[in-house]
Amino acid sequence: VQLQASGGGSVQAGGSLRLSCAASGRTFSRFHMGWFRQAPGKERESVATISRSGDNTYYADSVKGRFIISRDNAKNTVYLQMNSLKPEDTAVYYCAARDELGIVTPTRYDYLGQGTQVTVSS
Repeated sequence: VQLQASGGGSVQAGGSLRLSCAASGRTFSRFHMGWFRQAPGKERESVATISRSGDNTYYADSVKGRFIISRDNAKNTVYLQMNSLKPEDTAVYYCAARDELGIVTPTRYDYLGQGTQVTVSS
């Protein structure tokens, strides 16, 4: 499956951004979808995962209560709504797809999209 992420940009602290990741090539609904990020000089970290049906979600503690992951299987798209952004959220954000049950992490995924830069200024 091919994944195309978009929606990154620059925003001031406290602002919001919505990332989108459009999938093509295979049946989108068979994959658990997730986002992870990589800040300069740091390792990639998981941000959020959503199950195939959208019924179950996972969030890293650092974004819980601020970010919302959702998906629209009819549009083959997964979203990451990011609210109350902080400078420490600055990173390149990646969307990924995983066929097996479980959290999508930087080391557990089957397909990876290109990153989209999010910059949060104080």
